[in-house]
Amino acid sequence: MKYVVLVSHGTMAPGLHNALAMLAGEDRADILSTSLENGMSSTVYADNVRTCIAGITENDEILLFGDLVGGSPLTTATNVISEKGLLNKTVVIGGMNLPLALSAVLMKDTMETDELVQMLIPEAREELKAFQVTDSEAEDEI
Repeated sequence: MKYVVLVSHGTMAPGLHNALAMLAGEDRADILSTSLENGMSSTVYADNVRTCIAGITENDEILLFGDLVGGSPLTTATNVISEKGLLNKTVVIGGMNLPLALSAVLMKDTMETDELVQMLIPEAREELKAFQVTDSEAEDEI
């Protein structure tokens, strides 16, 4: 199985996990999440990551998404995955957002992992847009 594992500072990863459940289906065993809470020690967080990924085996693949490249949640999760001997079965992506994670969940079983990653990054960047919302009443008055 290909797992999508979400890690973050604060409650971003569990919140994103919740949003994915709304959009991609409840009770998905292929989406896992944990987060580094304020005041939590790195040892406790690493133990939480170990618990989170306990069911993943060498027959599985991991798409690991973190909120910040180089952030403690992502680097610690990568270290725990390495301890478990699964780093060669893992793709690590920093800077997660909902479009990125949703595409990964929906498309991960339809293509090879390398191909998926090549699609995900440009697609996630494309979803970042600046736009201006105007008041339609103000436009009508002009």
